[in-house]
Amino acid sequence: MVLAQILSRVASFSFLQFRVVWPEMISPCLWEDASIILQLGFLAVLLFCLIKNNLNSFCKGRKKAREVEKFPTDDKYGLSYKLSIICSILMLSTQVVTLLMWQTKTGPQCESKLSVVSSRIMQIVSWLITLIALYKIRNRKRIKFPFILRFWWTSSFLLSLARATIDAHFIITNYVQLRWQESVDVIILLSSFCLLVLSIRGKTGVIFSNSDEITEPLLNGKNEKLSEVKRDSPYGKATLIQLVTFSWLNPLFEFGFKKPLDQDEVPDVDIRDSAGFLSQDFDQCLKYVKERDGTEIPSIYKAIYIFARKKAAINALFAITSAGTSYVGPYLINYFVTFLNEKKFRSLESGYLLALGFLGAKLVETIAQRQWIFGARQLGLRLRAALISQIYKKGLILSSQSRQSRTSGEIMNYMSVDVQRITDFIWYLNTIWMLPVQISLAIFILHMNLGNGAFVALAATSIVMAGNIPLTRVQKAYQTKIMDAKDDRMKATSEVLRNMKTLKLQAWDSHYLQKLVSLRKTEHNWLWKALRLSALTAFIFWGSPTFISVVTFGGCVLMGIPLTAGRVLSALATFRMLQDPIFNLPDLLNVIAQGKVSVERISSYLQEDEIKCDAVEFVPKDQTEFHVEIDGGKFRWDAELRNPILDDIELKVKKGMKVAICGTVGSGKSSLLSCILGEMQKLSGTVKISGSKAYVPQSPWILTGNIRENILFGNPYESDKYDRTIEACALIKDFELFGAGDLTEIGERGINMSGGQKQRIQIARAVYQDADIYLLDDPFSAVDAHTGTQLFQDCLMGILKDKTILYVTHQVEFLPAADLILVMQNGKIAQAGSFEELLKQNIGFEVLVGAHSQALESVLTVESSSRTSEYTAVENETDTETNPNQEFPHTKQDSEHNLCVEITEKEGRLVQDEEREKGSIGREVYMSYLTTVKRGALVPIILLAQSSFQVLQVASNYWMAWACPTGGEEPVAGMHFILLIYTILAVGSAFCVLLRASLVAIAGLLTSEKLFSNMLNSVLRAPMSFFDSTPAGRILNRVSTDQSVLDLEMANKLGWCAFSIIQLLGTIAVMSQVAWEVFLIFIPVTAICIWYQQYYIPTARELARLAGVQRAPILHHFAESLSGAATIRAFDQQERFTDANLCLIDNHSRPWFHNVSAMEWLSFRLNQLSNFVFAFSLVLLVTLPEGIINPSIAGLAVTYGINLNVLQASVIWNICNAENKMISVERILQYSNLASEAPLVIEDSRPPANWPDIGNICFTNLQIRYAEHLPSVLRNITCTFPGRKKVGVVGRTGSGKSTLIQAIFRIVEPREGSIIIDDVDISKIGLHDLRSRLSIIPQDPTMFEGTVRGNLDPLEKYSDIEIWEALDKCQLGDIVRQKPDKLESTVVENGENWSVGQRQLFCLGRALLKKSSILVLDEATASVDSATDEVLQKIISQEFKDRTVVTIAHRIHTVIDSDLVLVLSDGRIAEYDTPAKLLERENSFFSKLIKEYSMRSQSFNNIHKLQF
Repeated sequence: MVLAQILSRVASFSFLQFRVVWPEMISPCLWEDASIILQLGFLAVLLFCLIKNNLNSFCKGRKKAREVEKFPTDDKYGLSYKLSIICSILMLSTQVVTLLMWQTKTGPQCESKLSVVSSRIMQIVSWLITLIALYKIRNRKRIKFPFILRFWWTSSFLLSLARATIDAHFIITNYVQLRWQESVDVIILLSSFCLLVLSIRGKTGVIFSNSDEITEPLLNGKNEKLSEVKRDSPYGKATLIQLVTFSWLNPLFEFGFKKPLDQDEVPDVDIRDSAGFLSQDFDQCLKYVKERDGTEIPSIYKAIYIFARKKAAINALFAITSAGTSYVGPYLINYFVTFLNEKKFRSLESGYLLALGFLGAKLVETIAQRQWIFGARQLGLRLRAALISQIYKKGLILSSQSRQSRTSGEIMNYMSVDVQRITDFIWYLNTIWMLPVQISLAIFILHMNLGNGAFVALAATSIVMAGNIPLTRVQKAYQTKIMDAKDDRMKATSEVLRNMKTLKLQAWDSHYLQKLVSLRKTEHNWLWKALRLSALTAFIFWGSPTFISVVTFGGCVLMGIPLTAGRVLSALATFRMLQDPIFNLPDLLNVIAQGKVSVERISSYLQEDEIKCDAVEFVPKDQTEFHVEIDGGKFRWDAELRNPILDDIELKVKKGMKVAICGTVGSGKSSLLSCILGEMQKLSGTVKISGSKAYVPQSPWILTGNIRENILFGNPYESDKYDRTIEACALIKDFELFGAGDLTEIGERGINMSGGQKQRIQIARAVYQDADIYLLDDPFSAVDAHTGTQLFQDCLMGILKDKTILYVTHQVEFLPAADLILVMQNGKIAQAGSFEELLKQNIGFEVLVGAHSQALESVLTVESSSRTSEYTAVENETDTETNPNQEFPHTKQDSEHNLCVEITEKEGRLVQDEEREKGSIGREVYMSYLTTVKRGALVPIILLAQSSFQVLQVASNYWMAWACPTGGEEPVAGMHFILLIYTILAVGSAFCVLLRASLVAIAGLLTSEKLFSNMLNSVLRAPMSFFDSTPAGRILNRVSTDQSVLDLEMANKLGWCAFSIIQLLGTIAVMSQVAWEVFLIFIPVTAICIWYQQYYIPTARELARLAGVQRAPILHHFAESLSGAATIRAFDQQERFTDANLCLIDNHSRPWFHNVSAMEWLSFRLNQLSNFVFAFSLVLLVTLPEGIINPSIAGLAVTYGINLNVLQASVIWNICNAENKMISVERILQYSNLASEAPLVIEDSRPPANWPDIGNICFTNLQIRYAEHLPSVLRNITCTFPGRKKVGVVGRTGSGKSTLIQAIFRIVEPREGSIIIDDVDISKIGLHDLRSRLSIIPQDPTMFEGTVRGNLDPLEKYSDIEIWEALDKCQLGDIVRQKPDKLESTVVENGENWSVGQRQLFCLGRALLKKSSILVLDEATASVDSATDEVLQKIISQEFKDRTVVTIAHRIHTVIDSDLVLVLSDGRIAEYDTPAKLLERENSFFSKLIKEYSMRSQSFNNIHKLQF
């Protein structure tokens, strides 16, 4: 008891002392002194600037100034400039009035006359100088107010705010009425506030008619387009009032309310928010950091700081203002309760003044809050645009080793997820400045009311905050693990989508589905741990106000500090305010942890090795006779490899030379071209190039877009040149197939084009460039014999006859025409010379030539046995046949997927614009989400837990307000008992939060998991036509960004809708219980709020959808650019692709920026309506006669009412936010109900275990079409492929060869007819049973990231011995044995560390392992040399001699040995017989092909024979 009394006395003494000291802290003399110091500083800086300017003028002379004066300008003065003049005149006038009447002033003023007079005179001088400075602005052509002026205006506002606080304190404490002096101070406060806003905005608003260099845009010369953007941006030309109220959005809302918005109806962003401006700005920041620190690799942290600091500082000022004014309410509550208690002794005016104080603070708080939130969003947009641009530009210059170390999926994650997390951090950045202000003010108010009890509150707050640190560390670790798991899943998903056709053909789709499920399970485990921790964090921080209040009140009781109702309510209001910083702290630390991880990941990526600019030396044409010169070159791909890939390379190529490069698979042919392009790491030697270059890679790289865009590749369209190009590249007939001609849209990665068409399009791209040097990597492998001949004659030897060409080829018949032939062997040029010279040397080269000769002999033998007059016939045909193509009419479908007819129907478009729903998000979407888990059984339990929390919280606060005394009377019960009841109620409410948070985490994650599983199964079971017409970016967007929303945000966002409504209802219940009249105003205001929401939703919803749709093209374009980076660099097109990326970023920024602005537009209006309700309730409480209401309960109503604006806005905000996020659910549900392929297994109709045994394939009246409204692409195919025979399928590009193969594997389903394999109708059995029993070696060789073993045997069915046996048979055994890890050797993404030929051999290895009765070869040996091809044909003949082999081939000799040949034309069977019988008929299609092949090779063969 003695201790309690001592504590009580100490506390009361300290408390009283503090209450006395408070007025001294804001004493009038202190204010006058501060005013004098600031004005002296202002005048001193002005004097310094004046002297400096005069010195500059004296040094430079006044010529320029006189010239300016000669030409009067027709300048326009904006609202900002006019407002600054008006406010400055007002400030000057009020200071003059105050000086003239200062002796008549009563109330709080300084007793030192010298201080007062000095202050007033200096104020007048300062404002006169301000007006002069403003007048000078137009002469100096300033587009911004000077910094010193802006600083002075900010200081003036702080001075006038302090003066107004002194006046308010005097009026409230002395119960006096408002006098003229206070009215003048209010005018000064309003004027200085206007000037403060102008100083923050900075712009003068003056428009100069004769623009000079100061007003030019910052992007040198290239910014004409961007400056037009500025004129079209409503935000860019908004007035100050429009910026504060966001009314610049009104026209957009009017338009969006009438009809759903489309992308082209969304206004442009301001120039300073455009990606072009921001990208260059960030480049400047990186350059500045690099120069300042003197480092080669600049710190991205410092660059981000310099890039964002100015905007962040303005945001911080608004945030601190908002945080500061938010505590005015809790500060005034005690005064308000005191006023209600003493109403009979006080005037109503002092009550109204208190209400005005509450309202004024709320207005400033809400305006400042809206501005800092909008500013943070805008800064996030700017940083996101800058970082995406940096990531993209880096992707174009990554070295080969860096590219292999980071997969496309990982780099896509940097762009989608990591950049988003960094922008989230920008949002939370302002919390860092707000936290100390909020906590300091809270402790200050608590000290005013509770004395030393405030220090107990500070200790409790510190304990709660300190408890965060270990939790945050664990959360950071979880976030890192989640990101790693997500990377792995995205990498695998990207690979699966890219190779979907291979997975379906090989029947591996189920295996890879399980692999993705397994990776998702790992991610799910980390998500569950993180969400569990988040639920615990929510419990701690919702319970923190309870904990702090219990500890604080307990401390006060122990110290004997009296707890009156006013003090308790003020403290409770403060604790509620304190909840915000405490609640934000874990989020802040969490976001800092996430942001740090993401910045480090992006920083690590940006520091990766780049392609070395000095790897290739460019020499002017007039300084050298050589176009390409390599001297002593040693090159390697990987820095970790000891031995170079290319060694001792010596090469000199003169202008116009044709250089052929040949050699066995993996000998370094493609690498030689790469070293000329500068793609490889140079160890020694020099590479010199003179002239422009064009490159055709081995694997065709086709951009999504139309064919013409792919050929022009950024060059202007010249009709004559273009027509010559497509004629030389044999594309005219192909264009006739398409309804839209060369404007036909190409699918992703050229998916709807045959291999030959893709190859010819990229050859046309190179030809149209009109370069000096052409590097062609095996350009003839994907085209048939006739087309190959035409390309070689018309293109290489025709339109490019005067160009320097280096071409890799496996077709030996194209070698004799070369001026120089390089034979590659083990990374060295083993032989070099003309064709004749190499044959004489009789080493290495003979192997390749001999293999080709044997192949040719086999063709000629068959021919001669059928017709003895072969050569004569050939000659006659050559003379008489003017158009060889007439015999093989092209068909209106393509050979790969036959989608061209469908394209015609859709005006040349295969890939349609991404679908987006329009109108409101359907109720079924919400119901699907809520009822996914346990049919929604958890939802009512969550709502009940939150309602219980709200009821218990209100009950605990009501109890304290009712039980504590209002004045000097005794409490209704002992303070210990009061505190005990309060503690029980408060702890109960906290545990309700724990239950709610846990259930939300569980329900959210289970729902997310179920929806992901549904989408994954739906996508992987979709038919190939879906993947052909859907860019992978759209699917990846859903499984990354949208799935992240479901995993971590959706449940909380939806929960908060319900929670904020429950909180609002609780607040209104408390307020109306005191004064039911509040309902009179609350109901119409709520109706207005609902109307605003209904008006807002249509526009915001479409903007959110557009933003979601426009995100995918950025990722898609990036993925395409990464895969074709070598081609882009070879054509020097980096700048064009970078500009395209900037354009796509702007397309996303436009709806996103206007969406977040729209949220602020709504929030601003709802805030002001809430402020109106709160002000009405305050005026009501002041006006009601004494005795009608209990002052304590009235105080409680005000305590809750302080947060009314936040709650009411948060209800609408959360509903809108949830609807925006619900779009992610909608997008995932779109892909959860896709049309599916036939069942994988039909239990009632499973084939026998040994099926197919014989391999007999019978086609009966087979007709295939891709849609009901489209014509058939295979017509009445009736024939039988006998079992255990070899059948060759030939026909020109577009004849339907690959469609027939797809029909066998049921990639496409027949419309009529049937395919019967060994008496089993394949349409009656499951797809897995069918595809797993057949083997195929596809045209495009596919390898998966992993190991050699995993690529050959992903299902782990075979032993090591069987795998080695298959490797040896397909000529890869020795290569794999040389690698240190043998079967565990690494295969990187796309198998890029193996040559295309080696990848093709791996595909053969898979078929050898599978040992199916039926093998399909789809151009299977197109990418290997003749010698390897001969070996492979022998292996296939031996290994599959008792099996059915169906071969589609462009090399005639691969089908000449077949038992039967099927010739397709126009989707029908043209011929089907043995090769010998077909050759007997002179005019048969097959004869024509044989003639072309033998004609092309005959001259070569004659040369060969002459050597012996």
